[in-house]
Order: sequence, then C-alpha cells, then structure tokens
Amino acid sequence: MKNLILGVLLGVGLVVLFAMPFRGPLSMLLAPKASLPPAVAEGSLTGTRGASWEAAVALAAKDDGAELAELASSFVATSADPLIRNGAGEVIYDLTSYDFLAGAAPESVNPSLWRHARILTQHGLYRLSDRIYQVRGFDLSIVTFIDSGDGWIVVDPLTVVESAEKAKALVDATLGPRPIRALIYSHSHADHFGGALGMVSQEAVDRGEIAVLAPEGFLHHAVAENVIAGPAMGRRARFQFGNTLTRGAKGEVTSGLGPGLPPGTLSLLPPTEVLTRTGETRRFGDLTLEFQLTPGAEAPAEMNFYIPELRTLFVAENANLTLHNLLPARGALVRDAKAWADYLTETLRLYGDRSELLFGAHGVPLRGTAAIQDFLSHHRDAYKYLHDQSVRLMNAGLTGTELAEALELPPALAERWFNRGYYGTLNHNAKAVYQRYMGWYDGNPANLWPLPPEAESRRWIAALGGAEPALAQAQAAVDGEDWRWAATLLNRIIFAGGGGEEATALLASVYEQLAFRTEAGTWRNIYLTGAQELRDGVRQGGLSVANQAIVAATPTAMLLDFLAVRLNPEPALAAPFVLNLKVRDRNETHRIEVRNGVLIHEEGQVAANAPTLTLNYRSLLIGFFGQLPPAVVLARDDVEASEGAEPLLEAWLSMLDPLNRLFPIVTP
Repeated sequence: MKNLILGVLLGVGLVVLFAMPFRGPLSMLLAPKASLPPAVAEGSLTGTRGASWEAAVALAAKDDGAELAELASSFVATSADPLIRNGAGEVIYDLTSYDFLAGAAPESVNPSLWRHARILTQHGLYRLSDRIYQVRGFDLSIVTFIDSGDGWIVVDPLTVVESAEKAKALVDATLGPRPIRALIYSHSHADHFGGALGMVSQEAVDRGEIAVLAPEGFLHHAVAENVIAGPAMGRRARFQFGNTLTRGAKGEVTSGLGPGLPPGTLSLLPPTEVLTRTGETRRFGDLTLEFQLTPGAEAPAEMNFYIPELRTLFVAENANLTLHNLLPARGALVRDAKAWADYLTETLRLYGDRSELLFGAHGVPLRGTAAIQDFLSHHRDAYKYLHDQSVRLMNAGLTGTELAEALELPPALAERWFNRGYYGTLNHNAKAVYQRYMGWYDGNPANLWPLPPEAESRRWIAALGGAEPALAQAQAAVDGEDWRWAATLLNRIIFAGGGGEEATALLASVYEQLAFRTEAGTWRNIYLTGAQELRDGVRQGGLSVANQAIVAATPTAMLLDFLAVRLNPEPALAAPFVLNLKVRDRNETHRIEVRNGVLIHEEGQVAANAPTLTLNYRSLLIGFFGQLPPAVVLARDDVEASEGAEPLLEAWLSMLDPLNRLFPIVTP
C-alpha cells in the first residue's frame, strides 16, 4: 500500500510539474505541431545543384590544403608495385586506381567530396613521429605501427589479409624487419580486425609471443554483426561501399571514410587480453598504453588509448575526418549520439591538455595541444547538437523524416571539414536519433499498418491514373530537375510492375544525377549501385562479411543462433525433435530442441534418452554451410551418430532456408 501511495503522489507531482504554464513539457506537447520551414515543407533538393551546389563549390574553395600538406610532410615511401594480389595472383586492389583525383573536380562529383577523396586516397608509409608510423591508402582503414622499443605494437590491422601483408612488407622493406609484440583491435568492425592474419600468425599468438588486445565485448559484437545479420547486412553493404562500381569520376570515389574496400580475405584472431575499464593500462617495451573504453558510441565495443611517454592520443573511430554514422546504410544497431558526445568530453578531460599528437583509424593526424582540443571539442559539439536538436524537434511533434529535413548544423560547426557529411550525413543521423528513441513508427495511425511496397505501389499508381500518366509526371519532374520527386514516382511505377524499360532507364539516370550532386560518399555509392542494378541486374562478387574465417572464430552458441534465424517454421512445425550435440574439439555439449517452429539450444545441458551427434567444429560448419548431403557429412571421420541421430540431422538440415546474399533491392 505504501508503494501505491508513493506512486500516486509521484504521478501527481509530475503532472503538476509538467503542467506549469509556459515552461513544462505538457504545454509544449499540447501546442500545435511545429511547422517546417517553407523549403523543407516543399521538399527542397538539399545536396543537389542550385544554391547548395554553389555552396559546395564555395566551401571547397576555402580549403587551405592543411591535410594534404600534413600528409606530404610525413610521407616516407610507398610500394614499388601498386598492385595487391590474392593467393591466386589475381589483382584485388590497385593503389593507383584513384590517380584520377589529381585534377579539378568534374561536374559528376560534388567538389567538396572530391577534395575529401583526394585526402583519403594518399597511399604509402607515413611518419607521425620518431616511433609512430602509419600505412594509409591500402584499404578502407589505416594501420598503425608503434615502436615499443622491443618490437611493434600494431593497431587495427586493416580489413583483409592481402592488404595487411602488403602493408607489413612495405614497413619491413623501409624500416627493417622487427617483431610484432602486440596487436590491438580498437573496435569490433571488420575493417579493424579482418587483416590480422596478414600481420601475425595464429601459432605465434598461441605460443604467447604476441598479445592480442581488444575492448570488452569485442568478439561477441564482431561475430554478431557479421554472422547473425550477415546476409542482409552484406547485401546492403554493397550499396554503401559501392563494391561493384567502377572507380572513377562517374563511379566510386571512395567510401567517404576511406578508400574502397578490397575484395580480399577476412580473418579474425580472438583476443588474448580484454580491456574492461577506462584507466586500465598495459606496458609494452618502454611504453605505457592507458585505455579509455567507449562502448555504444561508434561501435558496441570500442576504445581509445593514450601514450603518456609520447604525449600521444589514439581516438580509434570516435573522432574522424567526417561526420560519422549513427545508423549505417548497411544496417547496424543504432548508435547513441549523446553517449558519443559524452565520451569525447571525457577524452578531452582525460587527455586534451596532455596530448601533442592525435591520430585515429581514419583521417589525418593532428599536431599541437590547441589544435587537438579544438578538433575534439567541435567534433563533440556536432554530435551533441544533432542529438539534442533532433530530440527537441521530436518533442515538438516532428517525425523522423520531418526533423531530418529541418535540422542544420550552425555555421561554426558545419563549416569545419571534420563535421561535413562525407560518410554519415546529418539527414540520416537525425532519423537515427528519432529511431533510437521512438522506433520505426511515426505516431500517425495511417502508418501503423502500411501495405508492403509492391501492393502499396500498385494502388498508388492506380490512383494517379495508371503507369502511363505517372511516367509522364516523372518525366516532367526529370525535366524540371526535381530529382527526389522523380525518384519517388519512378520507384513506385517499377514496384507496381509498370513502366517497362523506359521507367527503369529513367530511374537509373535519376539515381545518377542524385549521386553526382551529393557530398556524401556513401549516398553516392548507394545511388550509383542502384542505377547499376536497374541496368544490369545484381552482380556477383563483393566482400562477404561472414566468410569462413569469421565463422570459424564464432562461438558455437552464436552459430546455433544463426541457424535458429534460418529455420523455416513450416517444416519445423511438422517435425519437432530433441537432439544432443557434442562438439568434441571445443569440449562442448548443447541440448538442441525444435518445437513450435523455433530452435532452442542450451550449452552444458543433456537431454535424457535423446540421440547424440558428436563431431568437431569444422564438420559442424561443413554440415550446415557446405550445402552437402547429410550422408556426406555423416561419413566424415570425426562424426559419430548414435541411434536415431541420422534422421534428425537430415530433418534439421531440411528445415534451414538457403542463404541468399543477392536478393533484389531496387526492383520488386
């Protein structure tokens, strides 16, 4: 009863507080919905030609060349052979492929993005200080080599093994071979761990010669992002990174965060040491590394570190040469802009007045305490502003789409190069803030239960009088350079099954026009990939985010989670079963049960009187990912099946949906 009374009193108190005239949230919520500026209400073409294009030209003209000057002064050498090859000798990456950026910006690339791409694509070995070197331009990310006095500390070993091997060969050839004593993963994204086996060997790690450090939760999140949602995320990543685009002035001009992704071999070495708290230190040679944990900002598991002996700060991907993503177009958990800003405030407090050199996993080094503090504080302010103002507009009644159109950074923030939307855009980030707090539903009952795209598009086009008049309206929009509206109309026509080749070709050209104008490298790649797939269909190839190396490092329980999300309920409902699964080389037992159309698994549990399937982890992978008949799997030397286990394995395999990494996106 006491708790009930306290609850009522608290509720009454909150109502009184919120209802105070002119000040409380209740008066704001009862006020009319905030109106949009006229240009926003009409759907202005932000980022296209016109006033904003002229603004981009004017902005690019303000470049003082500081970043390129820093890179020129710190350049040491680059690889004599610009080609990176895989084990079969096939070229997967050409360091000279961005040489086209040397000239002036053409009309097919936003001049601000062109300027940014020139900085990102400088390649070679760079000297940051007597003891710190970076290899840039060999991959999406940058790998750092720190001289501990007793060998290298390698930070973020690139995305693929082939790029990592090439980078290490350049360092060895230029600076002389040295042992690697530590490998550091700053966070759980693949471009910061995928090249690990190109730097060090599993055997050296197993012998204790090399420490592999990562923030708490690294392995879980690295695997979860690449395996559980791997097929969908990998498909969408092809658009974000432009994996299938030709590199050039009318194609891919970087990802906006770094050069393009090479289609090489991902690897993953599990960490041998996990950092769990801010202030924790590790000693290598004569250097101390002090770590700052930043989970939930740019990645679910991430960390910065400071080297007091060198007065040097590493900021991972928490501070970059561009505004970052709160929700990548490829998909991910929504990141917390407020936490991100708060971590940068902590970084400033802990290390801002002690740092004379700052570097990260992307971008250009900064020198001097004043410059470092200026950068971190203004970058922090951009994330805080977009969070706070998105929430303010949300609380005033604007939906995610509306507030994204209305939000602009103030000039003091927007005109700083590192706050421009080359990779993460203010528009998408504002929507991500809305989604983090409010979810996908915008509160309008009409949008609570919408029709799926194809069904809605058919009705939509019928309401316009059919495909022919809709196509005429789309052509008029194109003629008037009303690109966003033209894209909307043409997309509806195609998803309604009308318009034929004319609509498809016209939409592809519209996507190109949107791509040529945008400042964001990600948006450019998305639009151009959409145009490519409309014209040519879905191409094979691209980087697989859940390849054999990643899956091999996956904990068995997470692999079983992935099999659970592949379970087709119709056959599963028809044939429930219980099975004991023993993974011999991992010394694990899992109780498996399929019931009510779901797969339940419990590690360390055994079902009495149930059949048992015993095998090594590799055979488990082959059985469920090798697309082989059950009899072939059961015939492997390490596989043992007790009575009744064979038919259950066959039934289980028959319930799993095949993996489809190339599902349609721009067509029904």
